[in-house]
Amino acid sequence: MRTLDPLLDPYRIKGLQLRNRVVSTSHEPAYAEGGLPRERYLAYHREKARGGVGLTMIGGSAVVARDSPPAFGNLELHRDEIVPWMRRLADAVHAEGAAVMCQVTHLGRRTSNYTADWLPTIYPSPLREPAHRAFPKVAEAWDLDRVVDDYVSAAQRCVEAGLDGIELQSYGHLLDAFLSPATNHRDDEWGGSLEHRMAFPRRVIRAVREAIGPEPVLAIRMSMDEDRPDGLQREEALTALRAFTEDGIDLLSVIKGTIESDATLARVIPSMGTPSAPFLDFAGEIRREIDIPVMHASRISDAATARHAIRDGLLDLVGMTRPQMADPYLVAKIAAGEEDRVRPCVGANYCLDAIYESGDAKCLHNPATGRELTLGHVVPPATVRRKVVVVGAGPAGLEAGRVLGERGHDVVILEADDLPGGQVRLASRPSRRRDLIGVVDWRVSELKHTGVDLRLGVFAEADTVLAEEPDVVIVATGGMPNHGFLAEGGSLVRDTWDVMSGDVRAGGNVLVYDDNGAEPGVDAAELLATRGARVEFVTPERTLAPLVGGMNSPAYLRAFDEHSVAVTLATRLVGVTRHPGGGVVARLRHDYSGAESERQVDQVVIEHGTLPNDDLYHELVPLSANHGAVDHQALLDVRPQPVGGEGFQLFRIGDAVASRNIHAATYDALRLCLPI
Repeated sequence: MRTLDPLLDPYRIKGLQLRNRVVSTSHEPAYAEGGLPRERYLAYHREKARGGVGLTMIGGSAVVARDSPPAFGNLELHRDEIVPWMRRLADAVHAEGAAVMCQVTHLGRRTSNYTADWLPTIYPSPLREPAHRAFPKVAEAWDLDRVVDDYVSAAQRCVEAGLDGIELQSYGHLLDAFLSPATNHRDDEWGGSLEHRMAFPRRVIRAVREAIGPEPVLAIRMSMDEDRPDGLQREEALTALRAFTEDGIDLLSVIKGTIESDATLARVIPSMGTPSAPFLDFAGEIRREIDIPVMHASRISDAATARHAIRDGLLDLVGMTRPQMADPYLVAKIAAGEEDRVRPCVGANYCLDAIYESGDAKCLHNPATGRELTLGHVVPPATVRRKVVVVGAGPAGLEAGRVLGERGHDVVILEADDLPGGQVRLASRPSRRRDLIGVVDWRVSELKHTGVDLRLGVFAEADTVLAEEPDVVIVATGGMPNHGFLAEGGSLVRDTWDVMSGDVRAGGNVLVYDDNGAEPGVDAAELLATRGARVEFVTPERTLAPLVGGMNSPAYLRAFDEHSVAVTLATRLVGVTRHPGGGVVARLRHDYSGAESERQVDQVVIEHGTLPNDDLYHELVPLSANHGAVDHQALLDVRPQPVGGEGFQLFRIGDAVASRNIHAATYDALRLCLPI
């Protein structure tokens, strides 16, 4: 039955009926426990099913063999004990009305030789993998025999578990390594001509199709153009795909590019500051050339773009994976006519970078994602209405106001600035990071839906807060740049806030010193350099901005090269003095050799995080019932904080506690406010 919205139209692939055209494509959030999709993994995918998705795909890079060890928490399909866990997940997703498939792969060289069983990685040729640094063994005939058997066994486990199909991964892993002339340098029956290069993938596809039978959907996620001169080109890819279709492939998920390095991966999975849906037209061209359904996902971040993809015949199914990490109820909100209430994906790619930084995927500004067992995406109403004053309208304060408003409390937010957003407003000023403002705009819009009173231009003092007669006060006043770490010359330096706000004139020689290691330092350096300053970036770290993950660092590295930003590592700023001829002198010390040096520059700009803006908090502490204390166990259990005595409860969140990031700020707010 067709609907007025093409995104909501049902779709049939063979015998599988999907309730709509929206897919959460295969990705690995690293929520597995011991290689198995236990309760947390199940809850994450069940929530998307509850939120209306037509098809959710588990096991991004679920591995088929012991010599394809997990690189970042992958599911281990070579183990029999995975079957009951996948069955529980499949049953839970089906009960909510969605279909579920699993991506199946052998990672080839895209893992480590130094993990799990320490078996050598295998590959068609002895080519090092740049991202994971593995030097692989050249696969022998007996390797290929057992890998085919491994694929078959893994696929059978998926079908036994009740999944609706599987997806073979063919970009950056073993199957495509044989297909691509860039990675297959063999001169035997598995290399050379296209016919020989596609022989091993065809062998796997045929074996899998025969093993699982005709009914389950057999998909392939495949690079249809590796976008490199020596790589797989479109016409060869189409020829191979047509052969794969004859062998049993039912569905294509289109990829353009490769993923062997941070630079190439960041092009395949674009971050903020890049065009929307950059490969959508390419996917549409592929669809016109083939006879099987086509799916695609790459920065299709909003419903309008997704709708265009379906309505104009570019895709049959549209992948909105990161958007559903931001809001698993995206489809349900569209169906309910509440598209304007969808929490936006801002393209920060924190979901991917967080895997390497902290072990698992996290949405930059939806802290409930991946924490479904303890935190709800749907905020329940409170049983008792309370008066709450929130001081500060940065991400922490806005999230607190949003959650408390959804709970039905009487909420006032007091913000000293004329605009909400705090540090996020500064961070979103560079054109490449402008999408960050969605973190603020969505929350401000949500406040209007729940009647939260947002008062701008109000500098809150203790009397201001007390005049509201609050039951709860939440201080979210953020922090201010920290100059105090310098033993000498703290008053002579500027900070990254000055740069981003436009208070620093960009020109001359500027030394940017960063011992925070996150985005503010490199943002400021890039902005100064693009406006004509000669910039030297100095850090005591052994790498440039270690907290900026591999999905975002390529853009900074490119900008630093284009604008000749000099980088000095392992070096600390120890003091700044005035120079009699003008400007300042920065005194530096190498962290390892102890050697000191000086730079005469026009300006020194520092990034050393923030210090809490906590005067109001400390003024309110003796007047509060709990003296600002937080019961950590209650916080972690998402239970109400004990009242403790007479008067209002007092809490502080976000950078008003310590210098941290957007995710920490919103996480503070959500888990504190959900049980209030």
